[in-house]
Amino acid sequence: MTVGIVTGAARGMGAACATRVADMVDVLLVADRDEKQLAGTVRRLTSGPTRAAVEPFALDVADRDEVGRLVARASELGTLRAVAHAAGVSPTMGGWRDMLVIDLVGTALLVDACRPLATQGTAIVCFASVAPLLAMADADVAADVVLDDPLDDGFIEGIREAVGPEIEDPGMAYTWAKRGVHRLVRREAAAFGRLGARICSVTPGIIDTPMGKQEGAARPTNDLLVQLSPLGREGMAEEVAAAVAFLLSDEAAFVTGIDLPVDGGIAAAIRSGGSTLR
Repeated sequence: MTVGIVTGAARGMGAACATRVADMVDVLLVADRDEKQLAGTVRRLTSGPTRAAVEPFALDVADRDEVGRLVARASELGTLRAVAHAAGVSPTMGGWRDMLVIDLVGTALLVDACRPLATQGTAIVCFASVAPLLAMADADVAADVVLDDPLDDGFIEGIREAVGPEIEDPGMAYTWAKRGVHRLVRREAAAFGRLGARICSVTPGIIDTPMGKQEGAARPTNDLLVQLSPLGREGMAEEVAAAVAFLLSDEAAFVTGIDLPVDGGIAAAIRSGGSTLR
């Protein structure tokens, strides 16, 4: 049997990804730390015609043991086919350490745990963000060296020393964490490729989700970014999930090690100087 994993599946983009992946595999593990909301996702997926049997899994992605149990369960069920790692936090949801530990270290833990299960046809998509594309045209090489080893015991202290005190701003820590996800995917492509497997990332822009609304209420710059984007609107969770589904599908069998922006063109417009207020 083929097995899929979707993290952050309780709501938003993770729930939308679960809908798509449920039609790609025989068994789907949907994981989130919010068990109540996750139960709602399971009810929705199992209330209609869905290919996969759906199994919920309570998960803190920053807990190595819990990540290990999730992946071990996937191994018991069959062959790992598709992983959409949407779990994460945004700047209004925690402190600077949370951004780094959950968004980057948690991603690295899951990728590391999945690697031994990877085989011909396995595909993984990790969630990044448009933040580093907008804020980091030039990055610190010394900081990137630290960023590239998120599972090191001294990672948090090391990145704090390399970047400086500004990383203690949750927004800045989030930006560095998502830059780390971009870099992790590029690094891991060779190792997964030797196994016949693929790994990519998606970079959502301003997306209409509960998390997006929470960030928008705290950051008026989100509305400005929407106005500056070529498409002039927020994205939908289902549009991001469609991009994830493509990257996980056999139609993307020759695509790996890349990041796919699903941002309405905002990063391209701003970095090229082509953005204009509507």
